[in-house]
Amino acid sequence: QVQFVESGGGLVQPGGSLRLSCVASGRIFSFYDIGWYRQAPGKERELVARIGSDGILKYVDSVKGRFTISRDNAKNTVYLQMNSLKPEDTAVYYCNRPQGGSRGYDAWGQGTQVTVSS
Repeated sequence: QVQFVESGGGLVQPGGSLRLSCVASGRIFSFYDIGWYRQAPGKERELVARIGSDGILKYVDSVKGRFTISRDNAKNTVYLQMNSLKPEDTAVYYCNRPQGGSRGYDAWGQGTQVTVSS
C-alpha cells in the first residue's frame, strides 16, 4: 500500500490558479502511475489527470488546457497546477494509483478542498 498526503487547496476566485501537491510513501514511487481525482458534493469521484511512470500525461476533457500534472520522483511528489479555475472545479481533490474508472489501488487520503467562488 502507498499512502498519500494532499495539500495546496483553498478558496480562489473564478479565473484564479492553485497548485496542489501530493506526497506519496514508498521507495519505488517512480515506478507508479499516479492520478489526481476529485469529488464534488453529490457526485462520484472522477479521475481528472494522470501521469505515467513513463511521463505520459492524460486529462479529462473538462480540464484539458487548464490543468497540468507533473511529478518530482526525487521528492515522491506529484503536482497539479490548476489555472483558469471555474466554479465547477469545486471539489475535494485526491491522488492515488489509478486502478480503472474512479477506483484507486490504495486507501484514500484526506484530500484537499478546492473552492472556486466569487
